[in-house]
Amino acid sequence: QVQFVESGGGLVQPGGSLRLSCAASGFTFSRSAMSWYRQAPGKERELVARITGVGGFTNYADSVKGRFTISRDNAKNTVYLQMSSLKPEDTAVYYCNVGLGLGPERHDYWGQGTQVTVSS
Repeated sequence: QVQFVESGGGLVQPGGSLRLSCAASGFTFSRSAMSWYRQAPGKERELVARITGVGGFTNYADSVKGRFTISRDNAKNTVYLQMSSLKPEDTAVYYCNVGLGLGPERHDYWGQGTQVTVSS
């Protein structure tokens, strides 16, 4: 079955950096688009960044463009989120995600989440 192991969250000061990792198993990782989402207290979960399987094309939420970089290592079945110039508003639980299947058979799978807190 699909499984994720997330790591790399923590407490960081404003302006600092963190790198999140998400090791995946149970599906054909190299062919699958991978995403990072986040959810702050009292807010809806939002897409942060996405990277395609083939070609490694990326897209980002406007709020993180120029500060965050999503990447993947298909040999390790791992997706990363490098976060720089962190702001207090980046504080949230971050989740990796994959959507598998088409149309009505599409299903989203989520990691357990890793807490990122940006505070002085």
